[in-house]
Amino acid sequence: MYFQRMSWTQYITLFTLAICMVLTSAQHEPGYCSFYEDCGLNPAVEGALIPPRVPCKDYRKAVNVIGSHYELLKSVCPMFANGEGETLACCSFKQLTSLQSSLTLSKAVLIRCPSCADNFAHLHCATTCSSNQSQLLKITKTANITQSNGIDKEAVVGYEAYIATSFSDSSFRSCKNVRIPATGGFAIATMCGRYGSTLCTPQRWYDFQGDSSNGLAPLDINFRLLPEGQTAGLPPGTFPFAGRTLNCNETTTTGGEACSCQDCEQSCPAVPQPDPLPEPFMIGNLDGVLVICLIIFSVVFLVFICYLMFKSITQHLKSNDSGKGKSVKDQNGNKINHNNNPKDVTWTDKASLATQELLGSLFQTWGTIMARHPLKVLLISLVIVLAFAVGIINIELTTDPVQLWSAPNSRARREKDFHDANFDPFYRTNQLILTAPNRPSHYYDSLLFGEQNFSGIISKDLIIELLELQQRIQAIEFWSDELNHTASLKDICYAPLNPDNPSLTDCAVNSLPQYFQNSLENLNAKANMTELGVTKEVDWRDHFIYCVNSPLSFKDITALGMSCMADYGGPVFPFLAVGGHEEEDYTTAEALLLTFSLNNYARSNIKFKLVEEWESRFLEIVQEYQRNPNTNFTFAYMAERSLEDEINRTTAEDIPIFMISYAVIFLYIAVALGEYSSCKRILVDSKFLVGLGGILVVGCSVLASMGFYAWIGIPSSLVIIQVVPFLVLAVGADNIFIFVLEYQRDMRRPGEKREEHIGRVLGNVAPSMLLCSLSESVCFFLGALSTMPAVKSFALYAALAVLMDFVLQMTAFVALLSLDARRQDANLCEIACCVTVKTPHPSKPNQGFLLPLMKKYYAPALLNPVIRIIVMVVFLAMFFAAIFLLFHVKVGLDQELAMPSDSYMLDYFAYLYKYFEVGVPTYFITTKGFNFNSLEGINATCSSVGCDQFSLTQKIRYATEYPERSYMAIPAASWVDDFIDWLNPASKCCRLYTTGPNIGQFCAANETNILCTKKCMRIPQNGVLRPNVEEFNRFLPEFLSNRPDLQCPKGGLGAYDKAVVRDNITGEIIASRYMAYHTPLVNSQEFTAALEKARELADSITQTMRKIPGTSPDFEVFPYTVTYVYYEQYLTIVNEGLFNIALCLLPTFFVCCILLGMDLKSGFLNLLTIVMITVDTVGVMTLWGIDFNAVSLINLVTAVGISVEFVSHITRSFALSIHPTKVERAKEATANMGSAVFAGVAMTNLPGIVVLAFAKAQLIQIFFFRLNLVITLLGMAHGLIFLPVLLSFFGPGVNKAVLLQMQEKAAKGIELHSKATYDNISFENNEHSHNFEPISSSKSDINPNNNSQEQPEIEIDHF
Repeated sequence: MYFQRMSWTQYITLFTLAICMVLTSAQHEPGYCSFYEDCGLNPAVEGALIPPRVPCKDYRKAVNVIGSHYELLKSVCPMFANGEGETLACCSFKQLTSLQSSLTLSKAVLIRCPSCADNFAHLHCATTCSSNQSQLLKITKTANITQSNGIDKEAVVGYEAYIATSFSDSSFRSCKNVRIPATGGFAIATMCGRYGSTLCTPQRWYDFQGDSSNGLAPLDINFRLLPEGQTAGLPPGTFPFAGRTLNCNETTTTGGEACSCQDCEQSCPAVPQPDPLPEPFMIGNLDGVLVICLIIFSVVFLVFICYLMFKSITQHLKSNDSGKGKSVKDQNGNKINHNNNPKDVTWTDKASLATQELLGSLFQTWGTIMARHPLKVLLISLVIVLAFAVGIINIELTTDPVQLWSAPNSRARREKDFHDANFDPFYRTNQLILTAPNRPSHYYDSLLFGEQNFSGIISKDLIIELLELQQRIQAIEFWSDELNHTASLKDICYAPLNPDNPSLTDCAVNSLPQYFQNSLENLNAKANMTELGVTKEVDWRDHFIYCVNSPLSFKDITALGMSCMADYGGPVFPFLAVGGHEEEDYTTAEALLLTFSLNNYARSNIKFKLVEEWESRFLEIVQEYQRNPNTNFTFAYMAERSLEDEINRTTAEDIPIFMISYAVIFLYIAVALGEYSSCKRILVDSKFLVGLGGILVVGCSVLASMGFYAWIGIPSSLVIIQVVPFLVLAVGADNIFIFVLEYQRDMRRPGEKREEHIGRVLGNVAPSMLLCSLSESVCFFLGALSTMPAVKSFALYAALAVLMDFVLQMTAFVALLSLDARRQDANLCEIACCVTVKTPHPSKPNQGFLLPLMKKYYAPALLNPVIRIIVMVVFLAMFFAAIFLLFHVKVGLDQELAMPSDSYMLDYFAYLYKYFEVGVPTYFITTKGFNFNSLEGINATCSSVGCDQFSLTQKIRYATEYPERSYMAIPAASWVDDFIDWLNPASKCCRLYTTGPNIGQFCAANETNILCTKKCMRIPQNGVLRPNVEEFNRFLPEFLSNRPDLQCPKGGLGAYDKAVVRDNITGEIIASRYMAYHTPLVNSQEFTAALEKARELADSITQTMRKIPGTSPDFEVFPYTVTYVYYEQYLTIVNEGLFNIALCLLPTFFVCCILLGMDLKSGFLNLLTIVMITVDTVGVMTLWGIDFNAVSLINLVTAVGISVEFVSHITRSFALSIHPTKVERAKEATANMGSAVFAGVAMTNLPGIVVLAFAKAQLIQIFFFRLNLVITLLGMAHGLIFLPVLLSFFGPGVNKAVLLQMQEKAAKGIELHSKATYDNISFENNEHSHNFEPISSSKSDINPNNNSQEQPEIEIDHF
């Protein structure tokens, strides 16, 4: 027993001594290996993504490699191949096979840059195969592994490698900019663990490569980066490896070309920087436009003052001259010229007189006929209106914003149609943005990542709550009659990696819980982990930190060993999971994102109803969750259907507001038209039925217009329904007031029948009504030349409605007034038709309160000499100030303005702009006519090695260098580049079956190697792989349908399967797209600028690609995103607006001139005032925050029409007045016609407009309440203040043809009534003695049908 014990003791001692001797002899010497041969799988690594094969510890001399061993070494590590029989290495054939397999994974993403891939392989070849391996590393950890023969061998499972910083830094520089085309990100982000691309350094890069917990490294390697030649602190005989590295712009030893600019900044050509932004127009330190406006205003002001001085001196001299002679003056001191020479009458005066006589005669006759047969007229009018209006049953109401604001032949519409015809529509987004503002943050001391600050929302309980909400939404089910079974998310979801037969887990749902594969078990997982001798527990926080920095990882580096990929198989990029963080500090995020992506179907597709139903239920769940008091989130949400739903909701809710507005207008008209001479006759003299009839005439004209256009197939819109009635009401009410007030003020002549009286009054006012209505109608018909569908249809509907309104006023309303006059003459009450009032109608005409007020107080005060000068100066200052403001008006329409003020979408937009970290994706789309399969075609589109420096994708990449100018943030995902990498034999993506039934066919990367030993293509001699036409056409479909995985991350399914459209017969590529990302865009100005810059970039690409031989001359590259079609209008809307407004202004001039008998001066002053109203309106828009867009353009076109009402009546009244001075004529026009305009236009519009302030829709509040209020107030100010003053200074002279006619009539009257005496009575005294309106008499003067024998005396008095 003792002997045995001694034997065992001696044995152990001897064994220990032997081990010591071995270790002692294991020196770090040149030509010696530290390990050799494959020892099996590393027992310390669990959950590895690839087999973790480790070498056997074996201190031995380097082996001379020959034969197949050498060929494999030459293939895997060519930098150590010195010739067969001349090469020593420390790696066996089996080791080289494992190394090749491992490097293949890395080369799949690095092969785009051959020098990077070569440098990366160089390091691992050095530590694995270098003949001086023992001098480059020190073994730190071993483990016994049982071999297949049952013998245990000591395997190396950890070592320390010494690398010179010159080598590590150069290698890192060569790789740090290599891109992953499918994501637009950097490959280094997937190889630096938790640090991503931004924080990655050479040390962190190598640390990740040596971390066996990442699932890719087979053993632990501690890379020590040391200055070259430094050996202090290292084991004797060791030194840092300092092999030769290649810069990314250098060719490799095996013939590989230099990396492209996309992956290597040193390879980039000298790209000229963009031109500096244009400096603002300045004169000195002041705004240039302001200075110019001030100068012009000063010049105009001085000219005006000089004009006043000249007129004053001229009048003074004339008064002195006239004082020497004898003249007859009236009571106001006005000289009366009894004799007018026919030779002094100009042709324009004659034309004006003839026009007025003709129009007056025609309308007088027409009015008399209409008044005599009121019931027949009403019946015929009703039949005609019904014949037109019945078309409304076929009306098509356009609600699609694309069809409203984008012309069918516009570039954006053509591009959208091309995209939708060739590619699937942009998927539908249903999203929540969740915050927890009251939750405190906390610090977490991570074993791997150090102390990290976690915001309150990045907490486990909230993530679980989010997961529960997500699962509840994912579980939505409902019965579908279309599918005849229960429908769920999988029937309609966007499933990029399994589009044909998706399961629920295939649906693209992006959220933070997807980092844990939506598994509560994974979220609760914990594990102890030792790092640098420190053992701590790791949990979900460590996994989260790792995944947001390395979202493409299939396994984290923690002891948890979980994947970062979503359960549908794709990566969840941080900007799709969290928001509201500084740069890449994701743990401080303030918001969580939850996004469900659904397929987008055409409205005719049966699945469109399913999508809308699912989204409705999504909104119900979210809204119910929001109302739940136990909810811990504050959040905003939206569904794809939300925009349309909210617009429709607010339209329905605001209908009562419009109805109230119309009711207020009707009530005002009914009350204001009444005469109210006696309390007892209120019900007799009121005009409720006439007011109602006027409203019905407006309504019938609108209905007739809508029905007519519905008959001929021109669609309507909500804008038309909301705006056109207001416009026609403004025009119609004005005409109604002018007509009715003139009838009330005019005394029926002796022996004149009621019908003749109505006809005579109509003959007086109808030409003025025709002037306004015709101007507006022609204005709107010309506005229909607009290319913008909404403006075009509005103009057509408005033009016909205004025209119909005038026709119905000349027919139906005249008939209604005739019936009402009969009732009033019979003293019958309006409402109680059978009740008769005994109080007789007063013999004196009712002038109301407004006419005397304006005649006695307002007109004289306004036309006071001092006030006139002040008015001119103030309005000129307003005009030039508005011109200055016009240059600063914002162009655009922010989408949130289309929402009601209480819409949940407003919260969503606010959250979106605050928390979202990336802009909208944009596609660069190619059309038919380019040879992608040619060598030149590939090089003109790709961005990897060997590609043109100014290729399609390269140019997009250059644009991302200046995001503040180009609005491009992330380079385009390039299917061409990934297709080339996929074909590269250095990866295992594209192989062919060499055995079995599928021999010669494509073999996926996840298939067993022994079945697929042949690569699709050979390694090219120059390192630049390009398929020929046959290979391109053969393998492209395989690439597009290949699902990406760890073995082949370059598969095109999901990323590119919908990006390439090929002709089914010829295989030609007829359309393809490259997806990039805009910077975050927050308002319409930025969206518009982004569109403009994207088009400039695409046009540059098009011109370059057209130079490639064989390219069709009509080949084109254009940018497309879902928002472009809405914002394209703002690129041209300023020119479009100027064109439309100019078209509307022209008829106001020409119609006014023609109907006033070629009175150019009146036409010009009329036009000038309307222009000032329009310009001042735009100026106030700038001050009140009303942007210029299609809606405001429609209102500005409307403003021109309403301005005509404010201006043209007064202009015509002034032009036809025969008072001796311009001031007196201006007083007459202001008092008589101004009172009607004020009552008919201003006071009709204002009550209805004020009611719109209570509408919920912001669009109505801003563009209908604010803008219409501005238009009405400015129109009233210019029409009732500025225009009379302007006419008093610069108006046309008295029509001498009218004076001559009066003179002839007076002479004839003297012959017939020789005993009569005539007094020259002033304007005011005449009113008291005769109770006649000057405008009435003046109009009667030129009406040849007025044969009353008293008329000459009245004319003389007025004259």
